[in-house]
Amino acid sequence: MNHIKKTIKSQQNRVAKKIKAKGTNGFYNLLAQDSIQSIIKQDLPNYRDRLYNPLQTLSMFLTQALDEDSSCQNIVNSVALNRDKKISITTGGYCRARQRLHVGMIKNLTQQISKDSLAKVPKRWKFQRRDIYLVDGTTFTMPDTKENQKAYPQQASLPKGLGFPICRAVGIISLYTGTLIDACVSPYQGKGASEQVLLRSMLHNFKKGDIILANAIYSTYYFLSHAVQNGIDVVLVQNGMRVKKTDFSKGCILGKKDHLIDIKKPLKKPEWMSKEKFDELPKTLRIRELKRGGKILITTMLYKNRVSATEIKNLYKQRWQIEVDFRNIKSTLGLKYFSCKTPQMAIKEMWVYFLAYNFIRSIMFESAIYNRLLPRELSFKHTVQILKNAPNSYNRQFYKKILYLIGQKVIGNREERVEPRAIKRRHNDFILLMKHRDIARKEISQKWSLEKA
Repeated sequence: MNHIKKTIKSQQNRVAKKIKAKGTNGFYNLLAQDSIQSIIKQDLPNYRDRLYNPLQTLSMFLTQALDEDSSCQNIVNSVALNRDKKISITTGGYCRARQRLHVGMIKNLTQQISKDSLAKVPKRWKFQRRDIYLVDGTTFTMPDTKENQKAYPQQASLPKGLGFPICRAVGIISLYTGTLIDACVSPYQGKGASEQVLLRSMLHNFKKGDIILANAIYSTYYFLSHAVQNGIDVVLVQNGMRVKKTDFSKGCILGKKDHLIDIKKPLKKPEWMSKEKFDELPKTLRIRELKRGGKILITTMLYKNRVSATEIKNLYKQRWQIEVDFRNIKSTLGLKYFSCKTPQMAIKEMWVYFLAYNFIRSIMFESAIYNRLLPRELSFKHTVQILKNAPNSYNRQFYKKILYLIGQKVIGNREERVEPRAIKRRHNDFILLMKHRDIARKEISQKWSLEKA
């Protein structure tokens, strides 16, 4: 017993030593780590020594992501108050410094944090010692500027001037650490804007032995064939059209409402695929189809003696975690819509939020190890609240306290919870803008002119 206690204490001390200072207001300290600095140096051109150097600018950008007042003026005011020398509180210099930041650097940092966390995941956390990834899509809107409308047009169903520029994003998130592995963005509508297309551009993130959990929109023949050919297993909901044809009395029966079936290759080649690639596809694919929990699931895990139907059902239930993760990014961190007025800055803003999200997830991961819990048992909102109240810098003992406090809020699956998807509190009594803003401005000006006359 004493030996176990010593081992746990040793693990906790190692965790606490790894990072000198962490906190939402201390992003500068996080970015100053050697592993992070090596990535920053690779992606940065030569720059002059100035107030808003890349490290300072990125740390300010990250702090904006977690502040309720995420305006540039607010963060510049904060820096001015905390510096001994007098500096200008105009935002022009900081905004230009943000434009100089390379989005590739921010993306590489985000992915490196995720890789570092994944490399430390204990084997006992893993299902059959395999990595599990969640895949899903979401949308973001951005300011209604000409540049944004051109790159990410509003929904075609809305009259011109009434909608906002909108983009579609697909993300890959680790089930174990909760960190974002990769993401891809496209316009909401048009050629190449579907979630399947975005996922195809990120398939290099998966390796042999991985498990992917996703919803029905990804249950295509091409995705399944890629998974089978590369030794990747998937658990998906059956496509809506195939659900109607499901007959558990056919195929190779494994159990109650659990069988193996062969699906045929589509007759027509999709536009995005070359004829050579299409011809290389197998003529049939064998998949496992089962009904559990009111859903018809399909998977490439064919052997029931290795993975039971109940285990597959429980695996797929974990897919909901990515919905919670997107909610944390959009609601808890505040990325409901972008604030930047150009497409380039909007995408950069998105990756800054993803970087902030991964930084927080990495701290939750350290806390989970420290408190002998799983990262998914910790509250993301509680972690953000703890970090927001932490000082800019602190010693190792205080960091241990942060890790301990994060682990005190344990959350669980509330399967019996039922809540209406509706709100009781009413919004302010502003009427909706149902015409182009320029037309509304002219009408107001004309009304004022008539009143003056």
